[in-house]
Amino acid sequence: MIYLKTDEEIELMRENNVLVSETLAEVGRHIRPGVTTKRLDEIAEDFIRSHGAVPAFLGYQGFPASLCISVNEEVVHGIPSSRRVLEEGDIVSVDCGTFLKGFVGDSAYTFAVGEVAPEARRLMEVTKEALYKGTAQARAGNRVGDVSAAVQEHAERHGYGVVRELEGHGCGRKMHEDPGVPNYGARGRGPLLKEGMVICIEPMITMGNKAVDFERDGWTVRTRDRKPAAHYEFAVAIRKNGPDVLTDFSMIEKAINE
Repeated sequence: MIYLKTDEEIELMRENNVLVSETLAEVGRHIRPGVTTKRLDEIAEDFIRSHGAVPAFLGYQGFPASLCISVNEEVVHGIPSSRRVLEEGDIVSVDCGTFLKGFVGDSAYTFAVGEVAPEARRLMEVTKEALYKGTAQARAGNRVGDVSAAVQEHAERHGYGVVRELEGHGCGRKMHEDPGVPNYGARGRGPLLKEGMVICIEPMITMGNKAVDFERDGWTVRTRDRKPAAHYEFAVAIRKNGPDVLTDFSMIEKAINE
């Protein structure tokens, strides 16, 4: 069932997603060669709790950490580890969620570790562009397929793979609500977007083939060909006049460019 939010509830969700953006910015300040993904997770948990919220991922369906941190060929749901040390040239997707005042925030950003190869930088740029293309279609009266097709068309136009097994989702009092928001599809198809819906749009784009493998840890998803993947995510409220993006990437980009 799709739950429509009031203006007041959307503002509470904005508060959550601003906190997620601030958390990702804080994590971004510490991303460098030599840092472990476990240390980044600790930084995020401390930051979230210091702002009166709870990490939404921690314990969710048994997930053991506050962040999903996915490096290079890991698409999503990587588990932070004291054994995983970031290296120059890595790209690292960080997915973060908060729970505050009865609602959830959820966003993701892919960071460069030091200097990365031009082809990795291009993958990151196109994936973020695909997010913006999809978000532009997130308006009342459109359908989920309009969002999905915009993401798919932009990624595939640049020769990249679009993961099929994972998708975006509605968000609200629960982390995952209806509708599902795939990153591929046909315009004019799928659930109708209505004023008051909040959805998470999250392109998961691969440098090579779209096929993925699910690891035995029960969480980590990798590209089958072991080529890099990128992942960005917005929480978006559906409005008659267009998308109302609750996530604030400008906070993250200011932090990493300081």
